[in-house]
Amino acid sequence: MPEGTTLPESPFVNDDLQPVPMSKRTWGTGSFSALWVSMSVSIPAWTLASGLIAAGLDWRQAMLAVVLGNLIVLVPMVLTGHAGAKYGIPFPVFARSSFGLRGANLPALLRGAVACGWFGIQTWIGGQGVYILVGRLFGEGWINAGQVGGNPWTLWLSFALFWLIQVAIILWGMEGVRKVQVWAAPLMLIGGIALLVWMAVEAGGFGPMLASDQPLDWGPAFWALFFPSLMGVIGYWATLTLNISDFTRFAGTQRAQVLGQSLGLPTTMTLFSLIAVMVTAGTAAVYEEPIWNPIYVVNEMESGIGLLFAIFVVLLATVSTNVAANLVGPAYDLANLKPKWISFRTGALITSFLGVMIFPWKLLEDENTYIFVWLGTVGGILGAVAGILLADYWLLRRTRINLPALFSREGEYWYSGGWNWRALVAFGTGAALSVAGPLASYGWVIGLVAAFTVHWALGRFLPDRRMRAIERDAAEREAVGREGEPTV
Repeated sequence: MPEGTTLPESPFVNDDLQPVPMSKRTWGTGSFSALWVSMSVSIPAWTLASGLIAAGLDWRQAMLAVVLGNLIVLVPMVLTGHAGAKYGIPFPVFARSSFGLRGANLPALLRGAVACGWFGIQTWIGGQGVYILVGRLFGEGWINAGQVGGNPWTLWLSFALFWLIQVAIILWGMEGVRKVQVWAAPLMLIGGIALLVWMAVEAGGFGPMLASDQPLDWGPAFWALFFPSLMGVIGYWATLTLNISDFTRFAGTQRAQVLGQSLGLPTTMTLFSLIAVMVTAGTAAVYEEPIWNPIYVVNEMESGIGLLFAIFVVLLATVSTNVAANLVGPAYDLANLKPKWISFRTGALITSFLGVMIFPWKLLEDENTYIFVWLGTVGGILGAVAGILLADYWLLRRTRINLPALFSREGEYWYSGGWNWRALVAFGTGAALSVAGPLASYGWVIGLVAAFTVHWALGRFLPDRRMRAIERDAAEREAVGREGEPTV
């Protein structure tokens, strides 16, 4: 839209959902690279990689799953980010073009529910860090306090304190989030490398740490474990493949978001995951069983100063990632539900409360539940949404969106009462096949491909009447333009 203009009042717009004007699109390549460093260098990213070791993969096989999974997920990340950079719109508004003005609430709330789960998981991990840190200061009385709900009451208190810290940051606003991220990522990298060196010393060197008594198995048993692991890696970033436009809407150019994401995501995840799998392999050599949660690894440190630094880094990185990845997105998603009632901050607060209600401590009790049940199932369902967005934006619309129509009942995205039945059919098909079909082990890929194909076919052969008229008008304009071109 022309600089300085805003959309008129309507039930589908508020200040947080307005398209970002060009004057405020200030993110460059470095900004997006830094964003991915701050989100990739986190405790859940560590537990994802280390959990593959605990599940039975060799460290080399685990790294293969991590590298390949992040290269695969980068593709839809960049493609869906294109709409944010071109039109300055967040994910729930972008989804209106394919699902309808009301129908967009389905993928938005689904993505928001997943983010609530992630927020709870990371907050529980951060609470564990507070529990161990305070326990080193106050001794056994804190660590072995009375049990409530299967855990010491002091652990529940630590969880609550860490939750309050994050709520305070989000109430501070996005500038507070940015400042925390600036400090968190480099400290986490330093802390991870320090932990790797410490574990190598404990194991007697990198050779003993990475040595294995068993030959590397590439047989059927490996592949049966590898593909669900790969889907788990992809599922880890499945939410961001949808709502990356929440960040790319601030991009100065398409080049900035493409290069920034390509440089930031795969390289950082590879480096940090390599540290995680090596440390976990080292714990198996030293303690005779792999310890996949870094909180428990640093608790083995005898040095009080080393432990304090490690816990501090863990807490800072967890806050940085959690607020950026798991509060920004659902804040927009909930604002999209009732723009007049829910602001960005209100949506973030709702997410904070729902993150507790998902019982994150249950998800982290076992690496199989965390990787294969939680990440695999979530990845498959969100893969279906990604397939619809990609088919609609790139094939059916060829990246053309009528921006004002995204906020009006009178536009072509109203469909039938605000819902596009084609997207609903495609979503149902993709989601069902990804979680319950014979190929459910390949959930994200199956969900994406199935929904992509069904949505494209329905949009191509049973298009909405408004879309058919728009395509006809566009073809006529192109024809007129060609007739006016000078001949050579």
